[in-house]
Amino acid sequence: MTNLSDESEEILERLWITGKENKKICTLKKFDLTENDAGLKELQSLKLINFIADKLELTTTGLNEAAKVIRRHRLAERLLTDIIDASKDFLEEAACKFEHGLRRGVDENICVLLGHPRLCPHGRPIPQGKCCLEEIHQTPRIISKLSDVIAGQEGDVAYLQTKNSKKLQRMISMGILPGTRIKMIQTFPTYVFQLGLSQVAVDKEIADEIYLRLINSRVKSKKTENKGWRSGRYRFRRRTP
Repeated sequence: MTNLSDESEEILERLWITGKENKKICTLKKFDLTENDAGLKELQSLKLINFIADKLELTTTGLNEAAKVIRRHRLAERLLTDIIDASKDFLEEAACKFEHGLRRGVDENICVLLGHPRLCPHGRPIPQGKCCLEEIHQTPRIISKLSDVIAGQEGDVAYLQTKNSKKLQRMISMGILPGTRIKMIQTFPTYVFQLGLSQVAVDKEIADEIYLRLINSRVKSKKTENKGWRSGRYRFRRRTP
């Protein structure tokens, strides 16, 4: 599809949030729009919205296009937060401007770079892209799950991706906080890492929810993992009776 105007993308974004996520009725009055708005006309001409009386609805094609707009915006927020360390006051305005530059293809590279984040900094879901479903890793990651790094890898905690308050409290009580430096010691049978002067062990469920800003871009692969097992590099290894 031809690139939409910024105005049209903003309307799609509002329709997605209001209609799909918040389950509220979308109207011209609520959106402060008129039938003559250029963005609205563009969306109608491309059959991305249905406009009946005062009510606005996304078509099937419109839902797919709106998901892409939302995805670009929330990936922009994630990038600005995790890599550029933008302030919260600056985040929304910057993300709105930045998202329009993340045209098709570029957003996938950023998603891979960030380790396929599922939530934006505000805790809202990021729609999956093709790269998430296929787990394309052609671009070195800067942000990665703790469970994907290898022994010896270092990184700073970028964010904790969990909605479970008990698990979040548990991680915080361990001292796992954004900005904290972590160095992986071993990855099997549990994930053990250096945190300050202490060594902390967590299971995969917890390790999957800790995201690091890597010091370098090495992540583990099956080949590396198997090699480490055979060489006995890990602290816990199979012993022959």
